[in-house]
Amino acid sequence: MLALTETPMPTPTMTVAPEAVTPGFVGFAVIVIIVLAVILLIWDMNRRIRRVRYREEVRDELDAEEAALAADEATETDADLPIVREGDEGDERS
Repeated sequence: MLALTETPMPTPTMTVAPEAVTPGFVGFAVIVIIVLAVILLIWDMNRRIRRVRYREEVRDELDAEEAALAADEATETDADLPIVREGDEGDERS
């Protein structure tokens, strides 16, 4: 018969005041400070990444300009050289 009777479960009573458990203003202030710090760090990181990307683009443009100038100089110096044929080599020296 013991199995048929239910024993009442004790109901928990609050032993701690709810105001003491919540984070309160200090917890809110700490979270706001952390959020602001993360936003500032992300902003600074994006600025630095953008700066590196722009520097690389400028470097690529300068390299392309130098290559174009070198190619122009090479074609100019080749055009200024006299055309020497195999049979004419001895005639120009004399």
